[in-house]
Amino acid sequence: MPNTSAATKALRQTKKRTARNQKVKSGVEIALRQARKAIVAKSNEAKELVKQAVTRLDRAAQKGALKPNTASRLKSRLMKLFHSASKK
Repeated sequence: MPNTSAATKALRQTKKRTARNQKVKSGVEIALRQARKAIVAKSNEAKELVKQAVTRLDRAAQKGALKPNTASRLKSRLMKLFHSASKK
């Protein structure tokens, strides 16, 4: 347990930030899962789902929930999968 009032406040802030980041990250994971599933199934809505996933990744990186290079790597892999599936 925190010993000082500053440490107590820091603990409160950490809990709030962790909850906020977890919500953002879970939204990213759901969007990525849906996009990948649509790409593999060659669905007509794959393009829209990929666009949503990329938007969520950008927002997560902007908010600091994900590191920018992590978001960039995930976007790159998603787009690579999308383009390879659309060529076949």
